[in-house]
Amino acid sequence: MVHIRDALLRDLPALLDIYNEAIRTLTATFDLEEQTLEQRKKWFEKYGGAFPLIVAKVDGKVAGYGSLSPFRDKEAYARTTEVSLYISSEFRGQGIGKELMKEILQRASNLGYHTVIGGITGGNESSVRLHKRFGFEFVGCLKEVGHKFDRWQDVHFYQLILDTEKTKG
Repeated sequence: MVHIRDALLRDLPALLDIYNEAIRTLTATFDLEEQTLEQRKKWFEKYGGAFPLIVAKVDGKVAGYGSLSPFRDKEAYARTTEVSLYISSEFRGQGIGKELMKEILQRASNLGYHTVIGGITGGNESSVRLHKRFGFEFVGCLKEVGHKFDRWQDVHFYQLILDTEKTKG
């Protein structure tokens, strides 16, 4: 059974492990060097209030996390947010992403956001399927904007205009 709640500082080592695994093995992040606990603590401190950071726990273990972040820093973007999800390899394919997405989109709606943006590296079909399941639509591609694993990577942008019918999953 999946339990979702706000992330707590004591979750940080598990969040760091999940993120560093993504840095080492996935194109889901364009960070190239593993992060330290101190770096992730500064990252963690940016969340709360209008920008929730949530964790999914399974049998007492952090299985993944999701967050809402500012899309851009101009005032006119204040009701637009960007979603991020990271799942531990141990728990991928078990519906954790679906549960996190459902919760984070409900929070986005409750917080009064109008638009949610997802940036997905080309080739990440499981993330594309997850976003589409919740009503996100493809809105564009930035070609060869990141260089990771000795290859140029595209970023595909998906957008959801919040509507309670679309966010039910």
